[in-house]
Amino acid sequence: MDPRLSVLVAAILIGLVSAASGNVVFEVQNKFRVDGRSSSLSAMRSYDARRHGRLLSAINLQLGGNGDPSETGLYFARISIGTPPKDYYVQVDTGSDILWVNCAGCSKCPVKSDLGIELTLYNVEESSTGVMVKCDQGFCTSTYNGPLPNCKPDLLCQYSVVYGDGSSTSGYFVNDTVHLDRVTGNLQSSTSNRSIVFGCGSRQSGELGSSSAALDGILGFGQANSSVLSQLASSGKVKKIFAHCLDGKKGGGIFAIGDIVQPKVKTTPLVPNQPHYNVVMKAVEVGGDVLQLPTDVFDTGYQKGTIIDSGTTLAYLPQEVYDPMLKKILAKQPQIKLHTVEEQFTCFKYLESVDDGFPEVTFHFEGSLTMKVYPHEYLFQISDEAWCFGWQSSGLQSKDGKDMTLLGDLVLSDKLVLYDLENQAIGWTEYNCSSTIKVIDDSTGAVYSVGAHNIGSTSTLIIGRIQTFLLLLISMMHALL
Repeated sequence: MDPRLSVLVAAILIGLVSAASGNVVFEVQNKFRVDGRSSSLSAMRSYDARRHGRLLSAINLQLGGNGDPSETGLYFARISIGTPPKDYYVQVDTGSDILWVNCAGCSKCPVKSDLGIELTLYNVEESSTGVMVKCDQGFCTSTYNGPLPNCKPDLLCQYSVVYGDGSSTSGYFVNDTVHLDRVTGNLQSSTSNRSIVFGCGSRQSGELGSSSAALDGILGFGQANSSVLSQLASSGKVKKIFAHCLDGKKGGGIFAIGDIVQPKVKTTPLVPNQPHYNVVMKAVEVGGDVLQLPTDVFDTGYQKGTIIDSGTTLAYLPQEVYDPMLKKILAKQPQIKLHTVEEQFTCFKYLESVDDGFPEVTFHFEGSLTMKVYPHEYLFQISDEAWCFGWQSSGLQSKDGKDMTLLGDLVLSDKLVLYDLENQAIGWTEYNCSSTIKVIDDSTGAVYSVGAHNIGSTSTLIIGRIQTFLLLLISMMHALL
């Protein structure tokens, strides 16, 4: 072995030990000092200009949770808000349009969670950068497409959101600093700050007020101008592109804003002028056989088509699709006796491998894009012998009374899902969501690896540091050989 390489390996191994103990110290020097003297102020200004130009070019959100309906049933991210910053845990939801967190003085807000996280109430008066948004300010009038009736300069800009499960949140908008992890290198990031308008929740109802899977709020990643994504994009700091990879096996996963260059993802067009991420489904295939369905079952139009929604756990299908699909799936197991659990899940006893005993389901979309769903993905286990279907008969209706199709975490897990709003397209590919993806810094052309997280897992920090050291080791070995 090259002696230089021996020294390098020893240094890296020492670094790994330090990382595991949580103590890593690097000597830092001012890059604008030469021989003890400061370089020109113009050089500093030039550097700041370049740095600000690429600020927030790619963002990495740390995920936790899982999509198993018998466990957490949702994925969440940790974000920091305010000055001084405080951590909040919010559900990641591509089916809604605002970020909101529970606020001090909230009525019926949860005070504890069974997810193993500590809940925190946001208080605008405790943040030196927090201000309330008034009803006559630009964000409020643009969000509501014009001046609000009876608005006076001292009145707050109110919000109210009702979700598909009947739960709701209401409160008022505030503007404060949100601290985000900007990607700066392979498995590396630095904190960057951005002023964001979000909801201060003063009243919650339904599941949002329960303790079983309670969180601090919801991070809406929809298309509306009020979403965090749109606010960042309107400032020119990011492109309107993001992706998530929800790990259905270990929990957590990857969530990144920016240009994803690896893996490559095939896309299908988004249906234009829709409030959600709607796509055109063409057919459903079960075990190699295409179902014979009514020609209008996948019609598109206002609030029609197939909705892709990370904030929903299960998959909802129109009755005309659900019935023949379930019949076809069960045709391979005619001896199975079905029963209902919790008045909504169709369940059965089964002792063998579900992947061997049940067929795959494949959805076909416009542009020849397909989504394959394996039995272990559309079935979930509630005991050693009992399995339940994650498919649900819709009950979700458009304005003309027709059932809608909605695909949630049940089928989105273990796939990298790319939302390219710059080109109004969405796509996915099967992927190991506990590995890494690559994003490009558009201002420099540099390509960086973004890794998976599972917040709530004690080993996450150590594993992330070890991955960083290993990547550094590999790159230096290539340089020496």
